[in-house]
Amino acid sequence: MSKPNETTSPPSEAAAPQVPGRVLVVGSINMDMVAHAQRLPAPGETLVGQSFVMAPGGKGANQAVAAARLGARVAFVSRVGTRQHGAELLQALQAEGVDASSVVRDPAVLPGVAVIMVASEGGENAIVYVPGSNADLTAADVQAAADQFQPGAVVVAQLEVPVPAIQQAFELARAAGARTVLNAAPALAVPPALLALCDWLVLNETEAQQLAGIEDVEAAARLLQASGARELLVTLGAAGVLMLDAVGQMQRLPAAAVKAVDTVGAGDTFVGGLATGLAEGCSAEQAVRLGMAAAAIAVSRSGVQSAMPLRAELPAEFASMRSLA
Repeated sequence: MSKPNETTSPPSEAAAPQVPGRVLVVGSINMDMVAHAQRLPAPGETLVGQSFVMAPGGKGANQAVAAARLGARVAFVSRVGTRQHGAELLQALQAEGVDASSVVRDPAVLPGVAVIMVASEGGENAIVYVPGSNADLTAADVQAAADQFQPGAVVVAQLEVPVPAIQQAFELARAAGARTVLNAAPALAVPPALLALCDWLVLNETEAQQLAGIEDVEAAARLLQASGARELLVTLGAAGVLMLDAVGQMQRLPAAAVKAVDTVGAGDTFVGGLATGLAEGCSAEQAVRLGMAAAAIAVSRSGVQSAMPLRAELPAEFASMRSLA
């Protein structure tokens, strides 16, 4: 993703919507272990790194934090092992204003871990994800949080937790009158029954190609929509976003040029911004542009959750829902 102009509007009283949208994230939480080097190593190669940091992560937690920083009221449904790092992960969510009351604590297991390598030249990354307690999230865990599914909310999930838990979440969302966003990452097979419950399917170019089995990204998007998803978004990195709406109209939204420092978490920031915009009542295009603007700022900084912008850091047109309506 790319970044808007360096100049951003100063914080103001209108920096957040007067009535925050409600976002419910069902997904993963883990500890990120990030090593920076000048470039990514080739297979079998050992490089001397430049720096190392451990920080809270997981696509679900990242998207929850991104939405909270952009002004949404966010609740999180997950399962975290507390044998190691669990308390720290939960504290990080709570510090961002995310409601973690529906996160199941499991003292018998370890939380998830992501081992991440980041290249200082261009900000590219490579990630190995070990699910840990995320793999234990059940449909019953989600059902226990049924009161979190409310009319008008946007329910977000990713594929770092078991599909039955996501299926249960989207069924509860549909029954409650909430909208659903599935971030199909990593690129695992998505059952037709789950696709049929997706108001929005969000994935990057590589994921779209892998899931559809087609190299042409536009053809891949149309095939995935025909498989059941109502609307699709394919993120294209510096080339912007491909949108395919419910009636089959396709458009590309270009991204402004930016020097990427660290692309880890860009997609999660985008999804958090998209969900926030949809929850506030934005049009689809406005919500996408909100996500793009947030992700563009995030990639210009090092870190994942720490790089995600506050609403007041975005350009003025994104300051409040009233200016977007």
